[in-house]
Amino acid sequence: MGIDFNVVAETRKDVGKGASRRLRHADKIPGVIYGAGKDAVALTMRHDSVFHHLEHEAFYSHILTITVDGNVERAVLKDVQRHPAKPKILHVDFLRISDVDKISMNVPLHFMNELDSPGVKAGGLVSHLMNNVEIICLAKDLPEYLEVDLANLEAGASLHLSDIKLPAGVEMPALAQSADHDLPIVNIHAPRQSTEEEASADEAVAEPPSAES
Repeated sequence: MGIDFNVVAETRKDVGKGASRRLRHADKIPGVIYGAGKDAVALTMRHDSVFHHLEHEAFYSHILTITVDGNVERAVLKDVQRHPAKPKILHVDFLRISDVDKISMNVPLHFMNELDSPGVKAGGLVSHLMNNVEIICLAKDLPEYLEVDLANLEAGASLHLSDIKLPAGVEMPALAQSADHDLPIVNIHAPRQSTEEEASADEAVAEPPSAES
């Protein structure tokens, strides 16, 4: 995957809204790490460090190293609470991982070969209907992202969840439910000119020639 993220944290005993406010005033943020059959542990982290990590797309779908009081744990990011008006992080949740338990994660979609697709070459416009999808897998199989290849997509056509090539060991819960959950993820709208020409042609066919008087 190429990127290693290390979040340095300390355990905290002082919890509650007042304690969290004091942390934020000191340029720190509260958080928690839980899972893997262990007790949840309240954490304190430096705001700027976590904020910088969150600027990387891979941080959201990557196995992270969480160093808590010098002890290393592996985890994934499960939730981020942000300030509604300021560029501030309010709280983060981490889920510990193990080698035997599957995890549920949202991973980003990377759309490939858009400019080379027949639909775009014909003047169509690409519309991304999803930017990420939920998957289930073991930690060792967690992909940083999933590729969606538009190389053969024609104008007026769509790709669906089932068109994504999943790596070995990766499942997509939506596809296991029913065919109704095989939702479209991207389409190419036909060029407007072609659409208007087709509509004009349809109207011409629908209207019979006027009778001569």
